Amino acid sequence: QVQLVESGGGLVQPGGSLRLSCAASGFTFSSDTMYWYRQAPGKERELVASISSTGGTTNYADSMKGRFTVSRDNAKNTMYLQMSSLKPDDTAVYYCNVRRGVSYWGQGTQVTVSS
Repeated sequence: QVQLVESGGGLVQPGGSLRLSCAASGFTFSSDTMYWYRQAPGKERELVASISSTGGTTNYADSMKGRFTVSRDNAKNTMYLQMSSLKPDDTAVYYCNVRRGVSYWGQGTQVTVSS
């Protein structure tokens, strides 16, 4: 069965950096576009970034452009999200997602940006 496991979250000061990972299993990882989403307290889940199956095409929400970088290693079945210049507004639970007829989600990893 499809499994997505996020890791790498934590507490970071404003202006700091974090790298999130999403380890995938149960499907042919190299065949699917992958997505990062986030959900802040009291807000709807929002799309952060996407990356095509080969990694050749990436897209970002406007507020993340220039600060976040999505990448993937198909040999390791893992997707990454490098986040820099973090702001308190980036505080959220970050989820990875794959759409294979239905949407599959990981359990999420908490990112807290605070001094």
